[in-house]
Amino acid sequence: MLKTPRLVALLLAGAIVSAPVFAQGKSFATVNGQAIPQSVYDAFVAEQKAQGAPDNAELQNAVKEELIRREILAQEAKKKGLDKKGTVPGQIELAKQAVLIRAFLAEYVKANPISDDRLKAEYEGIKSNLGSVEYKTRHILVEKEDEAKAIIAKLDKGEKLADLAKQSKDPGSKDKGGELGWSSAATYVKPFGEALVKLKKGEYTKAPVKSDFGYHVIQLDDSRPMTPPPFDQVKQQLQQRASQQQIEQLVKDLRTKAKVN
Repeated sequence: MLKTPRLVALLLAGAIVSAPVFAQGKSFATVNGQAIPQSVYDAFVAEQKAQGAPDNAELQNAVKEELIRREILAQEAKKKGLDKKGTVPGQIELAKQAVLIRAFLAEYVKANPISDDRLKAEYEGIKSNLGSVEYKTRHILVEKEDEAKAIIAKLDKGEKLADLAKQSKDPGSKDKGGELGWSSAATYVKPFGEALVKLKKGEYTKAPVKSDFGYHVIQLDDSRPMTPPPFDQVKQQLQQRASQQQIEQLVKDLRTKAKVN
C-alpha cells in the first residue's frame, strides 16, 4: 500500500476533483448592508453539484438561505471581536491557504495528465510483483522464538494450528484460527512471504520465521492460480495512485527550491 504523506493525502482529495475558483465581483445579496459576493454563491452551488445535488430552483433557494444565515452569524461573531480572538485568525488564514492549494493542485493535475501508457506500465509492474499464485494461509505470531518452537512441537504431536491460534498476538487473526485468507506472498513482509512459498498444501514451517513483528509459525491451507482484475477495472485506482505520487514529487521539488529562514 502506498504511504502518502498527510499533507499530500489531505490536499489530494480536493485536487483530483475540480476545485473552481471565482473572482469576486458583483453581489449576490446584501445582509445588514454587507454584500455577499456572487462568487461565494457560485462556489457553494458548484460544491453541492460536485456532491451530486441537482442544479434546480430548490438547490438555488437552499443555497441562498444558507448563505444569508451564515452571513448573519458571521456578522454577530465579528461584533464580538471573535475574528481577532485566540486562534481564530490563524484558522481563517489556514482555510484561505487550503482553498488556494486545492486550486493550484487541481490546475497542476489537469495540466499534467497521467497517460494510459504509464498506467498500463504500473499495472504490469504490480502484476509481476504479485506473482501468479495466491495462498490461503494461517499463522501464529508470538514475541519469543522459544514460544514459536513450543507451538511447532505441539503441531508435530498432532495438535491443530487453528486450536493454538489463541496464543497469537495478531489481533486480526487469533480469534479466527489464525486465518489470513487468500493473498499473494508479495503482500506479506519478506521473511513471511519467502517461507510461505516453500510450503506445500497442509504443511507448516518447521522453524520459527522471524520478522519485525516477532516470530511466526505459518501454515499453508491451500494455493491456487491468481487471476488479477483486468486493467479497466483497476484503472481508476491506478490513476489515483499515480496522481498521489505526482503531487508528492511536486511538493518535494517545491520544498527543495524554497528559501526558508
